[in-house]
This record gives sequence, structure tokens and C-alpha cells, in this order.
Amino acid sequence: MEKCVYSRVQQVGVAAGTAAAKAIKEAIETKAEANIVLATGTSQFETLQNLVQAQGIDWRKVTLFHLDEYIGLQPEHPASFRKFLKERFLDKLPPLKAVHFVNGNAADPHQECQRLEDIIAGIAVDVALVGIGENGHLAFNDPPADFEVQHAYIVVDMDRQDRQ
Repeated sequence: MEKCVYSRVQQVGVAAGTAAAKAIKEAIETKAEANIVLATGTSQFETLQNLVQAQGIDWRKVTLFHLDEYIGLQPEHPASFRKFLKERFLDKLPPLKAVHFVNGNAADPHQECQRLEDIIAGIAVDVALVGIGENGHLAFNDPPADFEVQHAYIVVDMDRQDRQ
């Protein structure tokens, strides 16, 4: 049974990566650039692998926005999402137009959120590859999530399950 579940996860990841590659190519064809948001986690393994292998994407025209990061982690830390994206995505591609990481070890996380918000303000996101966590969270915004938030980046308190 587990093999079937994993196989289905792989199929979904390949389909997501294929759809994302198509959308990125279409954005580049239409507006000469693409803006993407990427998350991390096990749900993204196959998706990112498939996206990296996609043919015909001019990565020099792609801007990456990093979705989330733990506060207080250096980029080299094994749990760092910056490290994850660098190793599983960026290191396997030619340089992108721009990469905007969440600086998890910024002195003031709220100022870091504002910095990112200033960068992404007014930008149309063409593709967002995000996973939903075991407890239903999206980018650590644990249920019950605040759907009235008006900011692109926020500091959230993680529940115990997520922290472990």
C-alpha cells in the first residue's frame, strides 16, 4: 500500500512540475519574464525535480520569491529552507534573473517581512508552488488561519507539531 501512495505522490509532483513549467514558459512568452513563489518540504521533492528537468525555460527571465523560513536559522543550517532551495533547485539551474530569499536570521523578522513585501508589491505572481502541511498549514500559517491578512509576508507562531 505505501508504494502505491508514494507512486501517487510522485505522479502529482510530476504533474505539478509539468504544469508549472508550462505556466512559466507562457509567462515568459507573454510578458518577457516570470515571477514564481517556491515553498519547500517533502511535498515539493518531485515537483522541483521535474521543474528543474523541464526543457525550454529561459531561467534568466525568472524571478524567484522564497515563501517561508524558520526564524533564527543560518542559511547553511540543515533545516534551512534557503539551503533546501539552493541545493534542490538553484544549484541545478543557470542563474535566475533574481532570487529573493527570506532571511531567517534577520535581526528583526518584522522588518524582513516588510523588506520582502516592498519587493513583491505590485508584482504579478505567475506560478506559486506550495504544499499544505500535515495540520493544514500553508507557509506555517497554522489553522485556524487568518484569511483577512493584508500582507504578503508575516511572522507566525508555529504550533508544537510543526516545531517538532
